Amino acid sequence: MRQATRTFTDKFFLVLKGVAMGSANKVPGISGGVVAYVGGFYEEFIYSLQKINLKAFKLLLTGRFGVFFDYINGRFLSLLILGEALSYFTVSKGFDLLIQYYPILVWATFFGMILGSIYYISINYGEWTRRNVLLLTTGILIGVGTSLLDPARQNTNLIFVFFCGMVSISGMTLPGLSGSFILILLGNYVLLLVDSINTFFDTLVAILQGDFSWWYDPAHMDMLTILASFVLGSIVGLISLSHLLGWTIKHYRNETNAMIIGFITGSLGVVWPWKKEVYQLTETGKIAIDASGKNILENYSRYWPEINDTHTWMAFLMIILGLLSVYLLDRYGKNQHPK
Repeated sequence: MRQATRTFTDKFFLVLKGVAMGSANKVPGISGGVVAYVGGFYEEFIYSLQKINLKAFKLLLTGRFGVFFDYINGRFLSLLILGEALSYFTVSKGFDLLIQYYPILVWATFFGMILGSIYYISINYGEWTRRNVLLLTTGILIGVGTSLLDPARQNTNLIFVFFCGMVSISGMTLPGLSGSFILILLGNYVLLLVDSINTFFDTLVAILQGDFSWWYDPAHMDMLTILASFVLGSIVGLISLSHLLGWTIKHYRNETNAMIIGFITGSLGVVWPWKKEVYQLTETGKIAIDASGKNILENYSRYWPEINDTHTWMAFLMIILGLLSVYLLDRYGKNQHPK
């Protein structure tokens, strides 16, 4: 449910949570939904998304913008979206560099944060029934199974691209399932989150320069069509999944939370710090590159760390810092909204 009033501090931290959520959604293996769940605003987030329905569109089309904004809990969503937008131009850029130069330490921090998330969510869960333990186990198996799948090849079929949009958006709404990693498994990560996005920005730059030659470029238009299909699928998936989750949380709260804890636990396999990138190869055996000139990631090869290595102990320290950050976040939430 929506929070009735928010102080300036609440608003500021909500923007920061949006930054964290946006950064998490961009990294393959990390779910923005985990940030929402641990940050204590998951239910309000789902509630707000549920309000993007037929009634909301009617309010928008009839020009009742103020009522529309209040109906969809616009103050909350706008602060969250602001944070996510900021993340793509600030923090997520930093993450790109950190993962490039210090991958183990970054993944170790994420690993610690997810471990902390599992602990604090579990201790506040309540009674574990046999059915809920079964749902927890199912969630873990799905999460682990996802991390072990071999990726498919790139597919530009618009129906499949639409499906990719619907499935990948789960990383925002369903904690523990990374939308970016799912796109890697579906074979369309580079196509949809790199090439099509770059084409869109190139189009914007061309329009600002008064250049409309792209309109007559079949390859360019095909890429824009692919992006439109992906965005449409994401919107449909976001709205439909939020309604489903809202209904299950309302009628089966403990069961839903058990499954979510399972998803988050299963995602530990994806964010395991000690792993090497496995890149896609061309027919000639060379590493394939995308339109930006970057190597195309296909999956990860995991290994056990050398316990006597100094770098390993630094990674352990980062895991502890990740745990500590979740502890501080949990304590802040309890101080702001004591029961």
